[in-house]
Amino acid sequence: MTVEVETGGLTRAEAASLLAWWVEAGVDVAIQEEGRDWRKAAPRPAPVAAEPVSTAGETVARAPSAPEPVRERPQTLDAFHAWLASSADLPLFRAGAARALPHGPAEAEIMLLTGIPQPDDIAEGKPIGGEAWTLAVRMLAAIGIAPDTAYVAALTCFSAGGTRFTPAETEACRDNILAQIGLARPKRLLLLGDAPAKLLLGQSVALARGRLHQIGGVPAVATYAPHHLLKRSEDKKLAWADLLLLMGNDR
Repeated sequence: MTVEVETGGLTRAEAASLLAWWVEAGVDVAIQEEGRDWRKAAPRPAPVAAEPVSTAGETVARAPSAPEPVRERPQTLDAFHAWLASSADLPLFRAGAARALPHGPAEAEIMLLTGIPQPDDIAEGKPIGGEAWTLAVRMLAAIGIAPDTAYVAALTCFSAGGTRFTPAETEACRDNILAQIGLARPKRLLLLGDAPAKLLLGQSVALARGRLHQIGGVPAVATYAPHHLLKRSEDKKLAWADLLLLMGNDR
């Protein structure tokens, strides 16, 4: 597997971290002295349209087939963020529970969507935190994207702790995420883990990865979550292939 290397602006430690990710992902040859602008992607394969589904992960209950209720949501991204930070009408809400809130700009080159936040994520108040975020930053650097220019969100602001979603919570979760994608207007969407893949594509990562999908008009690829990759480093090669596919370079 090959990759074009650009190290401008990186410190020695950052460059070492990035190279470590490439090595673990199976990249063993650097090509071209000129760096590639990943934002100018090569032609992509025809996307696979997402089908409506009713699960957000193995611990999430199946939603009913009845028409979804009409929900009032904020109409701007800033207002949506403020709503997520204060509303009690959110899946898995518990009074006094800490929240992991989305961050990043609108119209980002890439949106990372992870599943239910883990305890280390909640501790930092972010959808992805701790060592998982460190790995996510390395993954972004490998495709030439600074972490503060990516939009990062989770399916819900609250940690689950094994709690099952009710059918209504599953439906609300899907509606909230689709609304958030519409307001954030990212150029690409990376689904991290089984929960986002099952909720939005109706398939596990193992079945959904390796193909380009469309979600709300946004090109989307499913891959393994950073938390998973920390435990199974052998899957980093697959995650790297998924990143290349999303960025329009699937060689």
